Amino acid sequence: MTGNYDRTISAADHGLGPETVWEIQLPAIRFGRNAVEELDFQLAELGVDDGASGLIITDEPMVQTGHVDRVTDHLEDAGFDVTVWDGAEPEPSIETVDSCLEFVRENEGAEGYDFYLGMGGGSSLDVAKGTRAVMANGGEVLDYVAEPTGAGETLTESGDPLVLVPTTAGTGSEISPVAIYAVEEKEIKEGISSNHVRADAAVLDPTLTTTMPASVTAATGMDALAHALEGYTTHDHDSFLRPEDPAQRPVYAGQTDVTEMFGRRAIELVANNIRTAVHNGEDVEARAAMLKASLFGAICGLTAGVSLSHAMAYPVGNQYHTSHGETIAVLTPASTLGYNVASDPERFAEIATLLGADVEGMSTREAADEARREYVRLQQDLNVLPSGLAELAGISADEIDWLATQTVETQQRLLRCNPRPVTEEDALQVFHDALHNWE
Repeated sequence: MTGNYDRTISAADHGLGPETVWEIQLPAIRFGRNAVEELDFQLAELGVDDGASGLIITDEPMVQTGHVDRVTDHLEDAGFDVTVWDGAEPEPSIETVDSCLEFVRENEGAEGYDFYLGMGGGSSLDVAKGTRAVMANGGEVLDYVAEPTGAGETLTESGDPLVLVPTTAGTGSEISPVAIYAVEEKEIKEGISSNHVRADAAVLDPTLTTTMPASVTAATGMDALAHALEGYTTHDHDSFLRPEDPAQRPVYAGQTDVTEMFGRRAIELVANNIRTAVHNGEDVEARAAMLKASLFGAICGLTAGVSLSHAMAYPVGNQYHTSHGETIAVLTPASTLGYNVASDPERFAEIATLLGADVEGMSTREAADEARREYVRLQQDLNVLPSGLAELAGISADEIDWLATQTVETQQRLLRCNPRPVTEEDALQVFHDALHNWE
C-alpha cells in the first residue's frame, strides 16, 4: 500500500482505512461520423417523447458555423419542439449560468424544459450541465458550490435528460461529473462536483469538429493529452481513504486498471494524430482519432483525477483570462512532466515511449526526463501554441508569487491527486520553470 493519508485526503477522522472499492460512471456514449443524426433515437432511448420541448445551450460562434441549424432541423423533423439559447461564453462565469437559468424559468417556469442539449466546447457544455442541475434541485448555482464561496449544498436529483454534443476534442466535459465556473468578484474558479451533474448521454461526431481553427485544435488536443497524462500518473485508488458513506466518495478517486488502459491509449492517439488534425483540419480520420483521444483521456483523467497542471491553470486563467487549453499546454512540461517525474520514473519513461520518443540506451531516469522534451517537440511542431507563460500572457517572474499562493490555497481538491506533495515554494519553482518552455 502506498500513500500518505494525511496528504492525499483532508479528513479529521483518521480512523478511516484505505479505499477498497472503485467505480466508474459514464453517460451513454454514441460515437462516429454523423452520429449527431441519431439524436432523435438517443432522446427516445432516454424516454423523451415526440413533441417534447428541448433547449439547446450553445454560443453565438457555434450558431454561425451552421452546426446548430443542422441539429435543430434534425430534431424538429423528428417532432421535437426546440429552442436555442446561445449566450454561453469562453471560461463561463456563475453569471452566465444564472442568465441561462433566468431564460429557462421565464420561458418554461419552474418545471423547465423536457430535455436539455449542450452543444459546443467545454464552456457551453458546462453551462448546460449547471443549468440542468439547478433546474432539477432548485435555488441558484452558488447554492451547490463548496463553502466558503458557495453554500455547499448537495445535489440530490439529476433532472430531465441532458445530452451533450462536443464540437471540440479535448475538454472531456461531455462525460465529466464536474462543471467549472469563474467567480469573477473573487477572481477564482469553482466547480460543482457531483454525479448528478453528469450528462445522461454524449454524442461525439467528428464531422462537427472540422470547423475548429488550428489554434483551438491544438489547445484542446493538449488538454486531452493532459487529462491522460495526469490521470495516468496520479495515486492508485487504494492510496486514498475509504469514506464511511459511499455517497461521499470523491469523483476523482485514483488510478485503476480501467483508467490506465484508457490513459495509455489516449496518449498514443494524441501523439500520432494531433499534428495532422492541426495542419490539415479537413482530415476526418485525424479528427475522429482526436475526438476518441479526448474521450479516452477524459475517462482516465476525469475518473482517476487531474492534478498539478490543472491546479496551476485555474489561478492563471482567473487572473489573466487565458484559454484553458493553452494554459494547460504551457504548464504541463514543468509540472506533470517535470516536477512529478520523481514520483515514478519508470512510469514517465513509459510515457516518453508513448509520446514517440526514442529512449533506446537511456537509463530509466533519462528516459523519464525525455517525456518532457518529446512533449515540447510536439508543441513546437504544432507551431500555434505559446512557448510558455511569458508568451501566453506576458507573465513575468515578479508575478508568480501570487499564482503559487493561489494554487496551494484554493486548489487542494486537485492537489490531493498529485503524485508528489506540493508546497507553495514548490509551486513557485514550477511556475518559474514554466515561464519559458523553449526560446
